[in-house]
Amino acid sequence: MTGHDGIPRPPEPPLDLGVALLNMGGPWHGAGIRPFLDELFADREIIRLGPFAWMQPLIAGMIVRARLRDVIENYGTIGGSSPQLRSTVRQAVALERELARRGLRARVLPAMRYANPRAADALRAFRKAGARRVLPLTLYPQFSAATTGSSLRDFDRVRRSDAAAGLEFLPPVREYPVQAGLVEAVAGGVRAAVRRVSARERDGATILVSAHGLPRHFVDDGDPYVDQVGATMEALRARLRLPNPWRLSFQSRAGPVKWIGPDTDLVLRELGAEGCRAVVLVPVSFVSEHIETLYEIDILFAGVAREAGIGEFQRSRTPECDPAFIGGLADLVEERARVEVPA
Repeated sequence: MTGHDGIPRPPEPPLDLGVALLNMGGPWHGAGIRPFLDELFADREIIRLGPFAWMQPLIAGMIVRARLRDVIENYGTIGGSSPQLRSTVRQAVALERELARRGLRARVLPAMRYANPRAADALRAFRKAGARRVLPLTLYPQFSAATTGSSLRDFDRVRRSDAAAGLEFLPPVREYPVQAGLVEAVAGGVRAAVRRVSARERDGATILVSAHGLPRHFVDDGDPYVDQVGATMEALRARLRLPNPWRLSFQSRAGPVKWIGPDTDLVLRELGAEGCRAVVLVPVSFVSEHIETLYEIDILFAGVAREAGIGEFQRSRTPECDPAFIGGLADLVEERARVEVPA
């Protein structure tokens, strides 16, 4: 190989690994909102209708039509599209750099479940870059069959296609609810949010941990998500050692099924009725900003808090590219990279 200056260069060593960051995805622009919702609600792994599964396309269409106008308006309040892909790309770049700093040559790419780029796109890119081993790494810290499980099932389908020809797959990173880097990154956001509360209210402010909701039938079937969310909250409490009271709630329900609770908006109203005057809301199941944080928490729940008489409402940031979080992901990748691929 010869460089631009004509001086011979040794060939680049092959990539050690391709890391696929599994995430939900979101619409890049207004025209993508309807297709995104259509695919999301048509997924039988998310909305289970039992013996009425054959009605899924009809019911999915009804849900989308009923919600579409509101969803478009909601996205409009945060710029008209989802920032999740941009955030995931930044996380991929940061992780790739951290792995390189540790001596591991990897290509890190997003693999979205309901939007482009998909798992197949990532696998084709890995093959083109010369990676032969692939590691799926979830960006959902707590495992659920509805999130990471659905992405992994989609990944498995792609593994049987031409896009995966010649690739070897390491055991996926499915969850890390108490991983030290994650806990420290979220704790840093909580510390900063608590400092923004007035000195008079600071020690009495309720720390309200809010996680994405989940249809109840997943938990009834043994899904570990709720337990793992609780484990993350307890790890945060142990890390922070704050005097404040803590509560747990769930947000973002949708569809004609029973969901886990308590609902975040209802807990906020209860806190207001109990005389609570300051809340620090912690979005514990999200590692980047998107519509559930930027609209549902920052606009909708902030309004609920005001109506409930809660004078101070602060929200902790998501980990995004926090060095502790990226370092924690790198730890997980390094651990898996030492695993031998089964023959």
